[in-house]
Amino acid sequence: MANRLSKIYTRTGDDGSTGLGDGSRTAKNSPRVEAMGDVDELNSIIGVLLIETMPEDIHRILIAIQHDLFDLGGELCIPGYVLLKSERTDWLEQRLDQLNEHLSPLKEFILPGGTRAAALTHQARTVCRRAERRVVTLTQSEHVTPAVVQYINRLSDFLFVLARTFNRLQGEPDVLWNRQPAS
Repeated sequence: MANRLSKIYTRTGDDGSTGLGDGSRTAKNSPRVEAMGDVDELNSIIGVLLIETMPEDIHRILIAIQHDLFDLGGELCIPGYVLLKSERTDWLEQRLDQLNEHLSPLKEFILPGGTRAAALTHQARTVCRRAERRVVTLTQSEHVTPAVVQYINRLSDFLFVLARTFNRLQGEPDVLWNRQPAS
């Protein structure tokens, strides 16, 4: 890998195309590249979130998610290659259930906010939803394994619960949506 990345620029993308992991080239705005970009952005936002103070078990979960997202991006980068196993969605569901059991039931919609960590997690959730839309768009024209779609769908749910968890851990209530906002 070190030799492969020793030269950062190649000039091969100056024509608006980019190379995929299988050696083929595609437009930089193709559905596949758009999906890869949103997954990469999501991973970056999680990297920013990891700067926040948090319990070690949550920190470890987020690091594992970053690795999963890197695998997911790799799978998108190499058409036909499988890196993300469906077991990772099961693992993510288990983590989600563990966090959710400590939260009060929702009776109202909530707005993104509360603590800084919760707000960053909501931002990650919205980027995750966009990445999911891009992946679904890609599935309409090219093959993507069901595990990719399932994982990214479940990840947005996990991030919603994690945002609420960060508020709970800091003693900050969720920001409830008010149909009649104060003026």
